[in-house]
Amino acid sequence: MGLSSRAVATSVMAAAVAAAAFFGLLPLTIAAAVLVVLVAVGWPALLGQPAPGGSGLVIGLTGVGAVAVVAATDGEPALRNLPLVLAMGIVLAFVAEMLRRDGRPRLVESLLGTVSGLVVAVSAAGWIATDRTDAGAELVVTCAATLAVASAISALPLAGWWSSVVTVVAAAAAGAALGYVLPEVAISNGLWTGVVSGMLVAGLRALFDQLPALERRQAAVAAIVLPVTVGGILVFVVGRVLVG
Repeated sequence: MGLSSRAVATSVMAAAVAAAAFFGLLPLTIAAAVLVVLVAVGWPALLGQPAPGGSGLVIGLTGVGAVAVVAATDGEPALRNLPLVLAMGIVLAFVAEMLRRDGRPRLVESLLGTVSGLVVAVSAAGWIATDRTDAGAELVVTCAATLAVASAISALPLAGWWSSVVTVVAAAAAGAALGYVLPEVAISNGLWTGVVSGMLVAGLRALFDQLPALERRQAAVAAIVLPVTVGGILVFVVGRVLVG
């Protein structure tokens, strides 16, 4: 799958999250769980891990558990139980390595790959926590929409740094426009949300898009959902800093 196709697919995934947030907490929770499952399917292939089955299972269980726990948490802080879920996931990662019967080649690499995948998957729960902030669904829609715009712009055939600059500027403009339309967000908050979204998309593109593993379909799936999944925890941080 080429760069343009992956960028368009990422844009569609981000738009789906925005639509889910518009319809309520349950659809948003389902969307976050779908992101986790896709990360679990593709992350081991993206990193070329030696035991992809066990790694993907641990990532999926931990990520879906994080989404479920945050969705079931009442009151603030919404992420107060997330460290416990992440800690249990790390324990499962060690157990999965101990259960390997292939001689455990590249043990440290495999363990670190699983743990990094856990962090990515757990980040999806941030979308649900953001929905419960003062700006709520409007901030979720703003961030998801700016991610969609940034991903679409990143598909343009621009060379070098120009691609990153145009991606960030376009996402910032989209965020400011949404902040103008959505009173709970405000123009300045929408602008900064767009900047963060644009930097995330541009940074992940520079980090992963030259990997040979992206020729594999499962690895491409992980690259597609990665910005949207990580965007969950970033939008929560942005919401706390800018909106409160």
